Amino acid sequence: MERRMGKGVAGSGLHRRALLTAALAAPALTALPFGRARAEGAPVKIGVLCDMSGIYSDDTGPGLVAAVQIAVREMGGAVLGRPVVVVSADDENKPDTGTAIARRWFDEEGVGAIVCASASSITLAVAELARQRNRMLLVAGSLSADLTGKQCAPSTIQFGLDTFAGPKSVVAPTIKSGAKSWFIINVDYAFGQSLRTEATQMIDQAGGKLLGKATFPLGSPDYSSVLLQAQASRAQAVALACGGTDWSNLVKQAHEFGITASGQQLVTLTGGINEIMAVGGDVCKGMMASAPFYWDLNDGSRRFAAKFRDARNGHYPNWQQADGYSAAIHYLKCVAASGTDDGAKIAEAMRATPVKDSLIDGAPIRADGQVMRPTYLMRVKPETAPGRADIFELVSVLSAEESWRPADESACPLLRRT
Repeated sequence: MERRMGKGVAGSGLHRRALLTAALAAPALTALPFGRARAEGAPVKIGVLCDMSGIYSDDTGPGLVAAVQIAVREMGGAVLGRPVVVVSADDENKPDTGTAIARRWFDEEGVGAIVCASASSITLAVAELARQRNRMLLVAGSLSADLTGKQCAPSTIQFGLDTFAGPKSVVAPTIKSGAKSWFIINVDYAFGQSLRTEATQMIDQAGGKLLGKATFPLGSPDYSSVLLQAQASRAQAVALACGGTDWSNLVKQAHEFGITASGQQLVTLTGGINEIMAVGGDVCKGMMASAPFYWDLNDGSRRFAAKFRDARNGHYPNWQQADGYSAAIHYLKCVAASGTDDGAKIAEAMRATPVKDSLIDGAPIRADGQVMRPTYLMRVKPETAPGRADIFELVSVLSAEESWRPADESACPLLRRT
């Protein structure tokens, strides 16, 4: 399907793509002339907006900032002859706070792009601001499928998992292994609700049966009520639709309640390396999870992990932080290629150019803003010890077409254009 392109680089679509590819191959400082009327030498600013101190801070937080800074260093710290500056802020998991920060960055501080890994309720609001202000929103950890669905925009690009891709690689294999009956426990806001809805449909499509569901508030200290409901259902699989310390604390309490000891299987729809290490691989052994990145997957991921660990006192990167790296480096390459800080032209350049770095090998960006990259079904190793980072073994690779929602099922109007 062809996509409508705005009036950016002159000439045909093929000529425009060739120009962008050539520009991306050249060093940033020899890119096309900068033509926007801004003070000469004014910095190119990238904002990192996420939870820096709350339940998602280990997933995103200072680690996400460090990953973006690695991308900036790889670009030589400058683009179009201007220094690149990274600013960051704590959204405190509050939509009003996150939106106010984004508005100030766009309106007063000259931030051209926000790398966002906030709660979905915040990111959806920031997406609208970015659209209105002609700036870019680069999604590195917010999972609402609406970001590439009914609220898609040319200014939004999704680099990581969403609430469709998260359960896509996990649900069907779990049912195939024999766990036919399910109970879902979800955090009660946009992210958890969307994840529950998507998983419910996939359970039905794969021949399973949902026996019940229960919700809990973000940051809950006590999960006994939802766990008792899950136990009473006698479902073979108990699916967890949450993340961060909510996920870790829920799994710890499930272990204390004897969920797995009684024969029920815990299934994570989004949890990753940070959460599993916090609980302990011995508790999570055998659990399957979907991820677009794992630090020990290949030579490229290991090189990135080494840089990240140097910057983060030995901590290992997760997929959200890796997505922030890819988002920032692709943005800066396309600022150089387009020769401007105009958001619409940068968005056009980003979509016309496959994402290629040490972690993503030439993934195109679909019209809805989804980076069409493969995802990986991982399983926690049975011999994993507490505190170890080499916790996953690769089960299977899902192609981009298998991982993301099919275009003809999407609510994104940009996919309807021809």
